[in-house]
Amino acid sequence: MQISITGHHLDVTESLKAHVQLKFEKLKRHFDNVADVHVILSVEKLDKKAEATVQISGATVFAEDVQPDMYDSIDNVVDKLDRQIIKHKEKTGSHR
Repeated sequence: MQISITGHHLDVTESLKAHVQLKFEKLKRHFDNVADVHVILSVEKLDKKAEATVQISGATVFAEDVQPDMYDSIDNVVDKLDRQIIKHKEKTGSHR
């Protein structure tokens, strides 16, 4: 899984990178074929925004979240992506 992290109006520190890496490892539990992840972290006034695009076999999944704390925003994005990936996996799986 290739994870690329970019920051808009924000310097991406090593602790943010480590947190993103740790949280996005969670996505591998439910779906093995996660190919590419692009994470954008940005600051807009007092709100911290995290958005992520995940390339999986057969689909592209997108989620975003705005919170006052960047770490909470990253956690919520991973939870949203996790739910979407599970839903996609159930759709594409065999019904028999």
